[in-house]
Amino acid sequence: MSKRTFLFLIVIAILMAIFAVSMVQAATDPSPANPGGSDSAVPWWAWPLILLIVTFVMGILAVLGGVGGAVLYTPIIGGFFPFGMDFVRGAGLFVALAGSLAAGPGLLKKGLADLRLAMPVALIASTTAVMGAMVGLALSDAIINTAMGVAILIIVVIMFLAKKSEYPDVQTADKLSSILRISGVYHEPSSDKNIDWKIHRTIPGLILFVGIGFMAGMFGLGAGWANVPVLNLVMGAPLKVSVATSKFLLATTDTSAAWMYLNAGAVIPMIVVPSIIGIMLGSLVGVKILARSKPSAVRTVVLTMLVFAGLRALLKGTGIWK
Repeated sequence: MSKRTFLFLIVIAILMAIFAVSMVQAATDPSPANPGGSDSAVPWWAWPLILLIVTFVMGILAVLGGVGGAVLYTPIIGGFFPFGMDFVRGAGLFVALAGSLAAGPGLLKKGLADLRLAMPVALIASTTAVMGAMVGLALSDAIINTAMGVAILIIVVIMFLAKKSEYPDVQTADKLSSILRISGVYHEPSSDKNIDWKIHRTIPGLILFVGIGFMAGMFGLGAGWANVPVLNLVMGAPLKVSVATSKFLLATTDTSAAWMYLNAGAVIPMIVVPSIIGIMLGSLVGVKILARSKPSAVRTVVLTMLVFAGLRALLKGTGIWK
């Protein structure tokens, strides 16, 4: 990626934050269920348009930075828009769910996403995601913002330190993965070879997914940021299989939690629809840019945005920056 393109992306990210802040300041009497209410300086129809623009840019950066859309969506929209956190988390789960449903079938057909690997993980993560959603809906916005701010900053550290291995060296499959027959073969086009793979450390990996599912439901972040490191580095699945299976997993994990928010009335079409459209359109553009760019450069922009959003959520939750 050229320096000019990199600087352009940084400017876009900064403008997006400034734009969101200015819209928040313009809304004099925001209501979670009706952000652009009668006393607001911003008309109701402006909010879907603002969301469409912001999430479009977010979708581009999510693809280039190698993260799910929801991990950017929830802290940024929750921190800078005058929407109730329940509504933001509900929309965030649907944003992650939309991307997973769009990509999942194709990944399964190509043999990259593996059902035997996904099913035990999905069972655990989707169950704890429901519990996380119940806890999230029961807590106040201040507590959620504070906890999410801390969680986002921890995610930044994990993303910064995490190393990825294309083909982990798993000498012997453990007993549980052998019983469940979690192994497979996929074709690697770059080397024109069939890659045999198996996993180990299955029990520690499944235990980690208890916490991942809970956080996904509680904060509405999706779980792609954590799925891939656990599948790849802990359990030993190849990187491509980990990424594809993680994308497929979101369709189960996020669906469970999303239904809880939907049942509680915390899913508003005026927020969800433009968000999903914006993220999906931005992702299409991001895929085209990705072919000619270095994701590592944009990853810096994404991490910077997450630090900013995490600090904003933390300060908002503690009442230092309202």
